Amino acid sequence: MSRPALVVIGASAGAVQALLALLPALPARFPLPVLVVVHVPPDRDNVLVPLLRAKCDLTVKEAEDKEPLVGGVIYFAPSDYHLLVESGGTLALSADEPVNYSRPSIDVLFESAADAFGDAVVGVIMTGANHDGAAGLRALLEAGGVAIVQDRAEAYATAMPDAALEACPTAFTMTLDAIASYLSSLGTA
Repeated sequence: MSRPALVVIGASAGAVQALLALLPALPARFPLPVLVVVHVPPDRDNVLVPLLRAKCDLTVKEAEDKEPLVGGVIYFAPSDYHLLVESGGTLALSADEPVNYSRPSIDVLFESAADAFGDAVVGVIMTGANHDGAAGLRALLEAGGVAIVQDRAEAYATAMPDAALEACPTAFTMTLDAIASYLSSLGTA
């Protein structure tokens, strides 16, 4: 694996509690961009951005189309848009059809990150009640990236972690504390 250049995270049911445990634990000097997809209904704003902005040392914002990736920033997919990573290191938003009944879709983000950054991506699948993210995590792993799945014992909803592990049996299974420690270590490696 190359030196990590990007972290992608996907979560659904139970995401608020899981992300509140994980993202504020990242150090103020965390050097990588972090992209997050949470399944938010199309008619609602993503309340996680202002909530986490108040709790994180890193900049937390909603991703914008054609925005360049910047280290130390946590980007959330806007409601009703797929979030993609382009090979030039910019973000793209898409209103293409839902994938796994979701827009934004975790699979779309992870697959685009694997295409753009290959083995320099760390992907994390967390709590959720469907199988979105499993195919994307597999694509990321096949590109040589690191695949991490939240331990089902602490997940609010286990369908997403279970599907991810079925698709990627060699993925690392970690608690939220262990994921936070691992990600934090990327900034010091």
